[in-house]
Amino acid sequence: MKHEFRWKTAVLGLFLMLSTACTTLYRNHGYVPPEEELQNIVVGVDTRATVDDVVGPPSTAGVLSDGNYYYVRSRVRHYGALRPEVIERQVLAISFDQADVVANVERFGLQDGQVVVLSRRVTDSSVEGNGFLRQMLGNIGRLDPSTLFGG
Repeated sequence: MKHEFRWKTAVLGLFLMLSTACTTLYRNHGYVPPEEELQNIVVGVDTRATVDDVVGPPSTAGVLSDGNYYYVRSRVRHYGALRPEVIERQVLAISFDQADVVANVERFGLQDGQVVVLSRRVTDSSVEGNGFLRQMLGNIGRLDPSTLFGG
C-alpha cells in the first residue's frame, strides 16, 4: 500500500513536470509608442525636443550618423527546449532633418522583411586558431627581463 502511494506520487510528479516544461511563455522586449501619442507629432513642424516631450526618448537613438530615433518592440515565444521564436517585431523610425525638425515617421514589422543593420563592427582576432598553451608558450620568447624590475 505504501509503495503504491509512492509510485502514484512519482508518476503524478513526473506528469506535472512534463506538462509545465511544455508551457508556452511569451516575453516582450522594448517599447514603441502607441498610435494615439504619434498622432500628436506633426511632420515638418515638431522638433526633436517635442518628440522627447510627447513620446519620450528612445533607447536606441543616434546609433547611426544621422541621429534618427528608433523605437523597437519584440515579442518572443519560448516553448519548451525549442529555440525561441520572434513572433512579432515593430520598429518605429522617426527621422529628422538638419534643423532637428521631424522629416518622417515610419513603422516597420516582421512582415516587411527588411533586415536593418544598425551597426557592424568587425575586429580581426590575432588569437584565432591558437589554443591556450600555444599562446602561453608563444609569449616566452617575447619576455624582456629589463622590464621585470622596473629598469
